[in-house]
Amino acid sequence: MDEEQRTILTSVEKVAVEASPFDVLYPPAEKIPTIVVESFPALGKLAAMRFLEWVQHHPEGVISLPTGKSPEHFIRWVQRLLGDWDSPGTQKILEQAGIDGTIKPVMSGLHFVQIDEFYPLDSAQQNSFNHYVKHFYIDGFGLDPDKALLIDSSAIGLRPNETLANVWPDNHVDLTLRYRPSRTNLEHRQKKLLEDIDQWCMEYEQRIRRLGGIGFFLGGIGPDGHIGFNIKGSDHNSTTRLCPTNYETQAAAAGDLGGIEMARECLVITIGLRTITRKPECTAIVIAAGQAKAHLTAQAIQADDHINTPASCLQNLPHARFYITQGAAAELAGRQVEILKRASAITDADVEKALTALAARRNKRLVDLTDDDCLGDPLASTVLQRRPESLDALARMVRDQLVTKIENGLRVYKNKRFLHTEPHHDDVMLGYFAQVVRHFRRMTNEHHFVTLTSGFTAVTNAFMRSQLADLRRFLDTEEFQELIAQGYFAQNNVIDRNRDVWQYLDGVAGQSEYDKADGCARRLLRNLIELFGDDLLPNVDQKIAELESYLEAAYPGKKDPEHIQKLKGMSREWEAECLWGYYGWQCQNVRHLRLGFYTGDIFTKEPTLDQDVPPIVAELERIDPDMITVAFDPEASGPDTHYKVMQALAEAIRLHLKTHDKTDLKIWGYRNVWFRFDPSEANVFAPVTLAMFSIMHDAFVNSFITQKAASFPSPEHDGPFSQLAQRIQVEQYRKIKTCLGREWFHNHPSALIRATRGFVFLREMSPEQFFTSCRELRQSIENR
Repeated sequence: MDEEQRTILTSVEKVAVEASPFDVLYPPAEKIPTIVVESFPALGKLAAMRFLEWVQHHPEGVISLPTGKSPEHFIRWVQRLLGDWDSPGTQKILEQAGIDGTIKPVMSGLHFVQIDEFYPLDSAQQNSFNHYVKHFYIDGFGLDPDKALLIDSSAIGLRPNETLANVWPDNHVDLTLRYRPSRTNLEHRQKKLLEDIDQWCMEYEQRIRRLGGIGFFLGGIGPDGHIGFNIKGSDHNSTTRLCPTNYETQAAAAGDLGGIEMARECLVITIGLRTITRKPECTAIVIAAGQAKAHLTAQAIQADDHINTPASCLQNLPHARFYITQGAAAELAGRQVEILKRASAITDADVEKALTALAARRNKRLVDLTDDDCLGDPLASTVLQRRPESLDALARMVRDQLVTKIENGLRVYKNKRFLHTEPHHDDVMLGYFAQVVRHFRRMTNEHHFVTLTSGFTAVTNAFMRSQLADLRRFLDTEEFQELIAQGYFAQNNVIDRNRDVWQYLDGVAGQSEYDKADGCARRLLRNLIELFGDDLLPNVDQKIAELESYLEAAYPGKKDPEHIQKLKGMSREWEAECLWGYYGWQCQNVRHLRLGFYTGDIFTKEPTLDQDVPPIVAELERIDPDMITVAFDPEASGPDTHYKVMQALAEAIRLHLKTHDKTDLKIWGYRNVWFRFDPSEANVFAPVTLAMFSIMHDAFVNSFITQKAASFPSPEHDGPFSQLAQRIQVEQYRKIKTCLGREWFHNHPSALIRATRGFVFLREMSPEQFFTSCRELRQSIENR
C-alpha cells in the first residue's frame, strides 16, 4: 500500500490534523497514520466525531466499540451530540469538527459486534463487558438489540437450569481438556462445554463474515500492546476464540474483576486480529492517552508486522489510524524532531532530554559523547544543528544541570508548613517517601496529609471478611469490654483514635500479630460505630453477621452499596494514619476528604466546583501551607483519579490565592508507580539510600495491609507497589549515574551521595507554573 493511499483523510480528520502540531504520517519509521490531540477529553471528542461521520455514510454498517475506561469521553461526546443534534450550539460544534450537521446519524440501522468478554463470568454482573455494551452502546447510543452480536458467557453451551458455577465450581477452566481425555464426570461435562464454546466461537466469526466484516473498529491498547484481548504473541490471522491471557492483561483487569486472584483464573472470549482486518475498507482506530502509553504506542506505530506487536496487523488497512494525545506521542521520534524544528528556540531542557537519552542508550557519560553518536540520533542531531554551542559545551551544561538538580534534592527546607496531597492513600509514599522523611527530621517543619478520595475500590471482600473475623475474636474479651465501658469508642474521641494507631504500631515494633490484630479490631469497631451510630454496640454481632453475609455473597468487582464503600474506604484511611504514625504524626494531621466524584462507577465523574473543590479550599484555609505536593498527571497517564484530583486541586489553589498573598508558595509535582518524569521534566533529584528502601518496604507492608497481597497490582510488577517504586527509583539513579559517571558518586564528599542507590524525581513549581499544566476545571465541565 502506498503512502498516498494511507494518508487520504476524511473531513473530520483534516480538521484535526490542521489543529495538530503534526502531520498525519512520518515515514519511513511510522507505518500507521496518526493524529495527535492535546488532551484526554479531546481524544474522546475526535473519536466521537469520526465515528458519527462514518455512521452518516454507513447507516447500516457493522461497528465494534471498546469497553473499559478508555472510551469515557468518546461515549459522552456521542451521547451529547446525538441528544442535542439540532441545537445551534451542537450545530456549531459539528461544523467546526468538519461534520455535515444536516444529516443526523441513524443508529438503529447499525450492526454491533462485541469485541471480547471474560470467561467464566456471569454476563448479568455489572462488571461484565456484556453488561457494559448493553448499557453504554445498545441503550446509550440507541442501537437495535436485534442487530447486535453479543458474547453472553452465561449462556454459551449451557443446558437449561445449568449455571457457570455448576460446570466450573472453582472458576478454573482447564484448557488441557481440549486435548486430553476426561477423568471424572465433571471433567466430561467440562470437556463437552469447551467443545461447544469453540463451536460457538467459530459460528460467531461466521456471523460477522456474513455481515460483510467489521466496518468501523475502535479500540484501546493494552499494557502488553493487546488489541481486543489479542495479547502479545497472537497470530495476526487469529479469529474468535476462547483463550488465556498474560500477566500484564490480568493485572490491568484486576480492578474490573475484584482482584488479581480472580483475573488469574479468568480466560477470555475475543474476536481475532483477522476478524478486525478481514474487511479491507475497515476503519480501524486505536486510541491512547498519556505518556505512560508512549512506548507501547511508538512500538505499535513504528514496528514491523510481527506477532509481538498485535497492532502491527493494522498496517495493511488503508483506513487504520491511531488517535493519541501529545504525551502518548512522546516516543515517536519523527514527531519529537518536528517539535524541535518548529520551536522558536531550543531550550536547555530540550538539550537535556536529548543528550541524557542518548547517553543512556550509548551507556556513556555525557562528556564522552561524540559527534558520531549524535549523528545517529535524530533528536540529538537536531539539537546540535539548532544550538550554536559545541557538543562538548552542551554536554557539560547538561552535566551541570543534573548536578544542580541533585543539589536541589539535598536541600532540606525549614520553618515550612507542608500539605501533602494524594489521590489515593499510598500515593505520597510511593512517590517521594524519602524526601518526606528527610523533611520530617527538620523539627521546625509541620506536616499535614490529605487524601482526596476514599480508595475503597482497592479493598477486596476477602480482606474485609478477615477483618470482621478478627473483630469477632476480640469483641468478647475482657479488655475490649473494659474499653467499651470506658467510652473508648465514643464518636469524636480523638485521643483514643490515636491510641488505635499506637496499639497497632506497638504490635509492629514487637512483631506481635496479636497486638496488630488488636489495633485493627479497635479501629474497625470504631468505624462501625461511626457508620451505624452508638446504638450499634448492643447489636454489633448481628451487624457483623449482616456484613459478612453481604461480603460472602457479593461477586468480586461488584459496585458496593454506599455503607460498604465507606467501610472499605475507612480501612484505607486507617492505613494512612498508621503509616504517618510511624513518624509520630497524629490522626489530626492526616485528613480524609472522600471527594464525591469518586463513586466506584466505571467512569469516575468529573470533579465539580460546587461539590469537590470547597472541601479542598477549607483544608487550604485551615493549614495555610507554604509547600503543597500534587500527584502531577496532566494527561491522565495513570489512574484517571490522579488526573481529576489534580484539576480539582488546581482550582482550589486558585481560589485560595485570591484571598491569601503567598508569593513564596511552592508546589512539588510528583509521580509514582503509574507514571514517571523524564529527567528533563524534573528539577529536584532526591537521593534514596538502601536503608531508605528497606524502611519504605517495611512501612508499606505493615501499614498498607489491604495492599500487602497486591490484589490490584501494576502490569509492570507482580508484587507489592513498594517493590515497584524501588525498581523505578533505582532505574532513575542508574540513568543519572550513566550520565555523570560512577566516579562522581563514589568519590563525592557527601556520605549521602555515596550511599545513594535511587532517585526520586520531583518538579518544584510556582503556582503559575502549575496552573499552566492544568486544564481548567470550568473548561472540563463545559466540554463534557
